[in-house]
Amino acid sequence: MKYDRVFIDAIGYELAPEVVTSRELEERLAPLYKSLGIQPGQLELMTGITERRFWEPGFVVSGGAARAAEHALAMSPVTSMDLGALVYTGVCRDGFEPATACHVAAKLRTGGHPLSPTAHIYDISNACLGMLNGMIDIANRIELGQIRAGMVVSCESAREIVDTMIDRMLGERDMELFKTSIATMTGGSAAAAIILTDGSFDHAESHRPHRLLGGVSLSAPEWHDLCRWGIEAAPESGTYRQFMSTDAPEVLAHGVALGQDTWRAFLDELGWAKGVERTVCHQVGRSHRETILRSIGVPEENDFVAYEYLGNTGTVALPIAAALAGEREFLEAGHRVGFLGIGSGLNCTMLGVEW
Repeated sequence: MKYDRVFIDAIGYELAPEVVTSRELEERLAPLYKSLGIQPGQLELMTGITERRFWEPGFVVSGGAARAAEHALAMSPVTSMDLGALVYTGVCRDGFEPATACHVAAKLRTGGHPLSPTAHIYDISNACLGMLNGMIDIANRIELGQIRAGMVVSCESAREIVDTMIDRMLGERDMELFKTSIATMTGGSAAAAIILTDGSFDHAESHRPHRLLGGVSLSAPEWHDLCRWGIEAAPESGTYRQFMSTDAPEVLAHGVALGQDTWRAFLDELGWAKGVERTVCHQVGRSHRETILRSIGVPEENDFVAYEYLGNTGTVALPIAAALAGEREFLEAGHRVGFLGIGSGLNCTMLGVEW
């Protein structure tokens, strides 16, 4: 897929307020570590994550998405009434129905940012690739001339599933459960919003939109069972509980294979024979980053890292990393930038941006 008139106008974000270190999580797991003979420090050693953030208990994710949306609007000449579509793309949602995007739109209206009654307001869900999929959906509408601007929003919350899995690990004290729960302990909380436009809005000289050139998506759904988050029966109580299970070695192996195929197709689609000058990847952890970059031949110094202090914030991880990379001038005007995402399913999407 290629685009001729789509621009990333602004990326807003909101970080959760409570900092939780890997050491603190391990202190809670101390009885399990003692039972299984695990030495403290393994969580940070295996993942490279020093800390992550949590929302306050009972936090509603549409609230975080609305805050990020307000930040993005404050950075852009685009107003809420200019938005032809608002798409919520998080794994975490306010409920099954209505679309969480409707909650976000209502909160924006209350905050003085009403959307036009003709705006499309809906949800998209695709594990950690949600925001990239939302960008493609909005970009397609812009390219077709249906809308001039649209916004993709998301908010993720890790507190609840981390607490649930810690309680379960302490109760069962099983090594297999510990292994499949390590990835859960990397989870962080944050919100992000991306405004995309057709480039027709007036900007101050200091504000430079970034051209979205196109991208590629490939899938390998035969591996859909490797990473799962959902609801299951709890036999001991006769009720239901959240669960998360990740076969990290298999996700890495098959994710890298899919990533290599996608990378080759991505460079070919955009005609980037010389590769990219910068990458921003989905923020999982140290081993995933090192392995995928090595497999596609991208030097680590050309890739921006945010997972060390934010953890894996799901759908918002890549957009927030991109925003931080721009703020810190790691991304400079004219850079060929690859947004590289691999998510449960397995699915892989890579988007090319002229920064």
